[in-house]
Amino acid sequence: MSEARSTAALPARAVRVALRPIAAVALALAAPLVAAQDYPSKPVRIIVPFAAGGPADVYARFIAQRLQESMGQTFIVDDRPGAGSIIGTDAVAKSPADGYTLLLMSNTHTVNESLIPTKPFQLMRDFVPVAPINSSDLVLVARSGLPASTLAELIAAAKAKPGALSYASSGPGTPYHMAGELFKAMAGVSILHIPYKGSSGARTDVLGGQVDMMFDAVPTMTEHIRAGKVKALGTTGAARSAVMPDVPTIAEAGVPGYEATIWLGLMAPKNTPPQIVARLNAEVAKIVAHPDTAKAWKAQGATPMTMSTAEFTRYLNDDIVKWAHIVKVSGAKAEQ
Repeated sequence: MSEARSTAALPARAVRVALRPIAAVALALAAPLVAAQDYPSKPVRIIVPFAAGGPADVYARFIAQRLQESMGQTFIVDDRPGAGSIIGTDAVAKSPADGYTLLLMSNTHTVNESLIPTKPFQLMRDFVPVAPINSSDLVLVARSGLPASTLAELIAAAKAKPGALSYASSGPGTPYHMAGELFKAMAGVSILHIPYKGSSGARTDVLGGQVDMMFDAVPTMTEHIRAGKVKALGTTGAARSAVMPDVPTIAEAGVPGYEATIWLGLMAPKNTPPQIVARLNAEVAKIVAHPDTAKAWKAQGATPMTMSTAEFTRYLNDDIVKWAHIVKVSGAKAEQ
């Protein structure tokens, strides 16, 4: 008897029972695809583990608005600062892996892999890379009343009175903190680090003259420099910033080889369906590559970044290695 006849001869109930495992596997395989096709069917939350008003918050809102327009669903920005980004990031790590909770991250996260190894999550273990957003040079600014008006004068003053000068940052492990520690190590100076819970508080106190200086993102500090509220001593890129071409880079002004930037990106909880990750990557890439976006960001001093998820994964791994070396060389500590 043929196999077809043998199967046909089985009782109907036996056939149904035999096919159940196959059907279950098919449904399990189809579920992520169906979820991706329906995504997003409800509001999506982007958690920003930094204070409101800083670059991460500003660009998160920019991306959220345009994702809302292109994907037809609400994207909510939820600022959760604290503990050098640990609080908000951990909240995302513990969220369902369904694409409805995303993390707005920066190189603070790649720094913290070596600076704070005891945190409750690991970046590349507990998250999946989605897409980069942009990068910006930083600018070292000094309070308007500081006697030093050039980088050389600042370095001389710091060497004359070790520990007398202070610099503010948005917290341990943030690009502002690490830019300061790298500067101290490479310039051979001792400057007191004063950490804040966010860049807004740090910026306010430098503008108010309570702290001597800080490294800040070019897009955020440009208007304050133009208004004469602070003095720009140097930018941190490999080349001069197009936004402030009269300001020398720190490398050319007295610390050869110095370079530091801030970049932003999106990640999602590990095991988020790959179809959802791929769609988000494509949507973000379209947004940051749009000519209007590139033009607006260039005027602010920000450069759009586009990568596939695989490329972004490699970028993150490389950045973790890079900052692990800088943390070791600079002697930076989480409690600083």
